[in-house]
Amino acid sequence: MNRRIAHIVAVIALGLVGLFGPWLLPDYLAQFSKLWLFIVLALSWDLLGGQTGYNSFGNVVFFGVGMYASAVVQVGLFYPVAEYTAAKGGGTAFVFSTDQFLTGLALGLPFGGVLAALLALLLGAAMLGMRGHYFAIATLGLAVAAGELAGGWNFIGAGSGMVTPTPKGAGLDTTVLFYYLSYGLAMITFVFFNWLYSTRFRLAINAIRDDEDKAEAMGHFTTRNKTIAWMIGAFFLGVAGGIFGNIVNFIDPIDVAFSGAEVGVWMILMAILGGKGTLWGPVIGAGVFFITKELFWTYLLGWQRVALGALIVVIVVFFPQGIVGWLKERWPGRFAAGHEELEAAETRAAG
Repeated sequence: MNRRIAHIVAVIALGLVGLFGPWLLPDYLAQFSKLWLFIVLALSWDLLGGQTGYNSFGNVVFFGVGMYASAVVQVGLFYPVAEYTAAKGGGTAFVFSTDQFLTGLALGLPFGGVLAALLALLLGAAMLGMRGHYFAIATLGLAVAAGELAGGWNFIGAGSGMVTPTPKGAGLDTTVLFYYLSYGLAMITFVFFNWLYSTRFRLAINAIRDDEDKAEAMGHFTTRNKTIAWMIGAFFLGVAGGIFGNIVNFIDPIDVAFSGAEVGVWMILMAILGGKGTLWGPVIGAGVFFITKELFWTYLLGWQRVALGALIVVIVVFFPQGIVGWLKERWPGRFAAGHEELEAAETRAAG
């Protein structure tokens, strides 16, 4: 089968499985909502980490900022945020109708994405002048710093966290709603990245990954392109954070919003597992990792983190190129793009 046709078939299959998810797996909607968000996390991290070659350990900051920003908008449109967080979201004084809840989501989710992208712009101007391991080390402290700042800010609940709004009455099935929001965001992210990787922008950021000095010598604005890549990834991470905060219904600054030791590491691991620098790699990696993690948490309770640590070691040692890279090495004629296809892609991008 032609690789292009196989790609289209795979996209359609992925879309149909997600579309009919509530009927196919009605008892696991909450889990699969998180799976779709994990796909967004892996794709978003890979734009800078895989395609551009800048490994960031601080992308969870955008996830957490989007989470808090969305929740603040959802509440602030109708009630004073400080009073809401002081009351821990409880009491009859803070009631959200279905219309209020949906309006808050419609405005809060994109706001979280935009705010995360603006933060990436500011951080990019300050940090993306560094290269390689210097940049990676510099991003390590971002999640820690963000978590400490959020934990001391009373406006958003400080260390006590923030409860996200819930609609009054039983007319709205929020489980199905957030499933489709997660699914929709994952498909939009995938389709957008599929288009982005067909443009000259991919060639520009791949040139940075391959040899940044040569890219600069050829006239590429490398810092600008790196910043744009970080901003794009941050936007999708911010929206994903807003959805995730509503799914869990409670935002803790350390364990949920800015969980660098878990979510921050997981998004990197998923991209590496599937194959960095590819479109399908993060998607496959997210699926394999999520299912494995759920099995560990179900059947190895108490040892799940040990098993997850062992999985990380196995991935790094035995699958350094990821699942997609391994498939390309084993069956290059079936999975690796040929020389002619690469030339055709570059010609389309240059045009």
